[in-house]
Amino acid sequence: MTYTVHPAAEKDIAEASDFYKTQAGLAVARRFVAEVDRIAMLVERNPGSGALLSSGRRVFHLKLFPYSLVYRPFGDGIQVLVVRHQHRKPG
Repeated sequence: MTYTVHPAAEKDIAEASDFYKTQAGLAVARRFVAEVDRIAMLVERNPGSGALLSSGRRVFHLKLFPYSLVYRPFGDGIQVLVVRHQHRKPG
């Protein structure tokens, strides 16, 4: 099993990391990226663990930050599609 990150999700991660770096420091930004990686590896091993959304996508909430990973089965693993803030409206 493997996981890949969609370019849009890469942008989401970079923007959130930049926010945490500016507002809380480099250590918090690194912790955010590590938490995203940890959750991606968790759902890679257990793809059905996230809540089912439409079109076969699933969502799993990060534990340490108010973000969620939206992912889907992809090849022999998963693809992270979006890393979204849990309290912000899209757009």
